Amino acid sequence: MNERLTCSAAGELLCLFWKGQNMKYLLDTANLDDIRELSEYLPIAGVTSNPTIVKKEGAIPFFAHMREIRSIIGNLRPLHIQVTARDYDGMMRDAEAVFQHVDEKVYIKVSVDFTGVKVIKALKRQGANVTATAVYGMDQAFMALEAGADCIAPYFNRMETLGLDAANVIGNIAGIINHYGYETEILAASFKQPAQIDRAILAGAHSVTVAPDVLRQIFAKKVVTDAVAAFADDWARLYGGKMLAELEN
Repeated sequence: MNERLTCSAAGELLCLFWKGQNMKYLLDTANLDDIRELSEYLPIAGVTSNPTIVKKEGAIPFFAHMREIRSIIGNLRPLHIQVTARDYDGMMRDAEAVFQHVDEKVYIKVSVDFTGVKVIKALKRQGANVTATAVYGMDQAFMALEAGADCIAPYFNRMETLGLDAANVIGNIAGIINHYGYETEILAASFKQPAQIDRAILAGAHSVTVAPDVLRQIFAKKVVTDAVAAFADDWARLYGGKMLAELEN
């Protein structure tokens, strides 16, 4: 069972950290160019998708596209694909199609509604990897935990838009996972700005899945770009534009 550590920040926020686990960043996109570029530059641990994300790419040859994503990220990093049917039999057929046309390592994303919990239970009996998604509260998360989901995806920004304390929800889910010894990971999703990612991680999320544009915001802060430009200017004034590797011994 994971060991939970607590700390306070700014005298108010209770943060949960997980000892002995690495925090992971996943890409929340189906765009091949973004996946290639960001996987090269950043420590990307996997890729998540859903029908809304796929819609941004147009009417792609779906399974071939997912196989291409798999070829980019390799077999060791998780790929999450969401079922699209609304009924139990349809969702099970969707999952089987993913296993057949992509591979059996894929994490099947299932929304945590009444039928979805039944699907999660059935897929786990088959030994499949399952991500419980569209989580807006602790009650859904607790059901997904008991159903055996490998990952739970609480929607951070969407909860905040509804006036919910998203960090508190994640923190409470993390506490239950720790208290009862569940092996489920919190894969926080739905971010519109980097500060939300910070809050999710500090609250206890094991992983976050983030859209490419939000990830790039981390490095586009004016204080960062100004600092980099100042370093370059100071160096150029000293050495006339020569780079470090061009200097003589």
